Amino acid sequence: MGNFKDFAKTPPLGWNSWDCFGAAVNEKQLKENADYMAKYLKPYGWEYIVCDIQWYEPKAKDNDYNNFTELTTDKYGRLQPAVNRFPSARGGKGFKPLADYVHSLGLKFGIHMMRGVPRQAVHKNCPILGSTHTCREIAHHFSVCSWNTDMYGLYNCEGAQDYYNSIINMYADWGVDFIKCDDICVTEFRKWDNPYTADYEIEMLRRAIDSCGREIVLSLSPGPAVRSKAKHLGENANMWRLTGDFWDRWQPLHAMFAKCKEWEGVTKRGNYPDCDMLPLGRLSKNGTCHGERNRYTSFTKPEQYTLMTLWGIFKSPLMFGGNLPENDEFTLSLLTNEEYLKMHRSCRNSREYFNNEKHGGNTIVWCADGRGCKYLAVFNTAERARKIRVDLTDLLTPDKKYRAYDIWNIEYVSCTSKGITAEAEPHGARLFKITE
Repeated sequence: MGNFKDFAKTPPLGWNSWDCFGAAVNEKQLKENADYMAKYLKPYGWEYIVCDIQWYEPKAKDNDYNNFTELTTDKYGRLQPAVNRFPSARGGKGFKPLADYVHSLGLKFGIHMMRGVPRQAVHKNCPILGSTHTCREIAHHFSVCSWNTDMYGLYNCEGAQDYYNSIINMYADWGVDFIKCDDICVTEFRKWDNPYTADYEIEMLRRAIDSCGREIVLSLSPGPAVRSKAKHLGENANMWRLTGDFWDRWQPLHAMFAKCKEWEGVTKRGNYPDCDMLPLGRLSKNGTCHGERNRYTSFTKPEQYTLMTLWGIFKSPLMFGGNLPENDEFTLSLLTNEEYLKMHRSCRNSREYFNNEKHGGNTIVWCADGRGCKYLAVFNTAERARKIRVDLTDLLTPDKKYRAYDIWNIEYVSCTSKGITAEAEPHGARLFKITE
C-alpha cells in the first residue's frame, strides 16, 4: 500500500463537526457541510468531511458527554453509528452509505475514534473478530480517559492488536479516509503513567492501518504533544495535536506562537504538527461551549487573519470548525485565497524570524521559503494598531530589487532588500510573498 506519509503529501484541508455540533452531529448536518464544501471549497483543495466524537451515542444532544451511557456496538464490541442520528446506517451498514455520499461529491470521509475498547464491550465480554481473545482480556482497567467514560485503554497483550485490526478493517470497509484518534497523543499526568500515552497503542493503530488495504490518514489528539516524542510520532502518524482544544479566544491564539516555535523544523511531507481546528464562522450550535451558544466566532477580523496566517506559514493542517452553510463572505474569502493556499501547500523551512516579546515588544515575524520566493508573516500582538518595520537584510540578497505581494489585501506593496513596512491592526497580521 506504500508509505503512509504519502497519504498526506500536503497538510490536510477539511471540516470537522466538533466546533459547531459538539457530540450531537447528525447525518443531515454532515451532508449539508459536504454539499457546501463540494460547491465552494473543493476547487481550492479542501476535501475532508470529518464526523467527530460520540457518533455511536443515541442520547447525545449537545457538547457534553453522558457518563456511562448506552453506546451502539456490534456483537464484536465495535462501535456503530447511532441509527436515530445516522439513519443510513440501519441494517448494519455502518458509515458506508454516508461515506459513499461524500465520495460521490469528490470528497473524502473521516471519523473520530477513542483509543481502546468500549467499557460496554468489556462488561459484556464480547469476542474479538478474528481472534481467540475477548474484549475483557485486552482491557486495561486503570487506563481510562479523564474526560470521557466510554472506553478502557488496551494492555500490550495478545488480542489487543486483533481488536485494533478489527475496527480499522471495518472503517476501511466503510470507506473511511481519515481517522482522528483521541485520548492517545497525551494523557493527564498520572502517578502510574507517562504523560505520553503508551507508545504501543499508537503503534498498534499504525500496523492496523498499514494492513487494512486502504489509505487512511491518521491524526492523534489531544495535545499538548510531547516534543521529545517527535520522532515516534512522525514514524506512526500523519498529524498530532500541539495543544488541547483550541477555541476562539485571543489568549490561546497568542500562546500558539510559542508552540509553533517549539515544534519548528519538525514538519515534513506526511508529518504535520497540528495547531488544531479553525474555530471560525458559526460555532457551538448545540450548547454554550467556550462562549455563547450559536455564536459567530469571537475572533475579530484581525485575529482571524493572525490565526490563518500562523497556521498557514507553519503548515499546520487546516480543519474548519464552523457550520459551513452559514459562512459569510469574509469567512469564505479566508478559505479560498489562492496565494495563501499555494503557500500552505508548498512552503518549506518555516521558522520564526524575529520576536521581541521577551524584551517587552509586540512584534513576531515568521518566514518560509517558497518556489522562487520568500514568505513573510508579520504579527502585531499589541492592543493597538502599529506600523512595523521589518529588517530583511538576513533574509534577502543585498542590492537586488524585490517586490512584495500582500496576500490578504491582494495588492503589491513597497519592499527592498533592506526591509518592509507593514501596518497591522491590534492582534492582526500581514502576509507577504516576496519575489525578485
